Amino acid sequence: MALAVRAAAVVLALCGAGSLCAQEVTPQPATPAPALAPASAVLVLDQDRLFGESRFGKAVLARHQQAIEALQTENRRIETALEAEERDLTERRSKLPAKEFQTLAADFDAKAEGIRKAQTAKSDDIKARLDAEQRRFVQTVRPVLNDLMREVGALVIIDSRAVIYSQTGVDVTGSAIARLDAVLGDGPAPTEAATPSDSQPAETAP
Repeated sequence: MALAVRAAAVVLALCGAGSLCAQEVTPQPATPAPALAPASAVLVLDQDRLFGESRFGKAVLARHQQAIEALQTENRRIETALEAEERDLTERRSKLPAKEFQTLAADFDAKAEGIRKAQTAKSDDIKARLDAEQRRFVQTVRPVLNDLMREVGALVIIDSRAVIYSQTGVDVTGSAIARLDAVLGDGPAPTEAATPSDSQPAETAP
């Protein structure tokens, strides 16, 4: 008989929510900062390195990874609870009237689906917070980059991914990282302090 309880399927959905189970964010190691570029109207900047190697960016990525791991731990706990409840319901099947069993199975299905949606929402929230922190990073570092441009007399900074060829010395990524670390350190406190471990866990009790 097709039992309408799919703890395993819900677990897979939880693990796959936002691809968080497979997602690992590893900040790149910092590299020594070169001297400032000579006077040039155009400077080149690797934005990925700026975010991934600066202390500010690393702090953001560390918080993001911590949130991912907290959600993964919660998902594993939910998986264990759902599997135990499913086993209990299956064992009680032969002792229950068919109609009562079907009602219990439907209730479990509905609860499992609610849990899946709740955990997916948490996954989406984690991703949204990272996006917001990355936007805030861009806004926060802009004055520092403006100062660097003025010091070398530059008019434009372009992303290194848009560069086909450039002379040695116009890439200021290392200098920008060193400047950010000196001026901003780990950056301002996050705007969203809550983490999945702080939020109300999904209910799994029968």
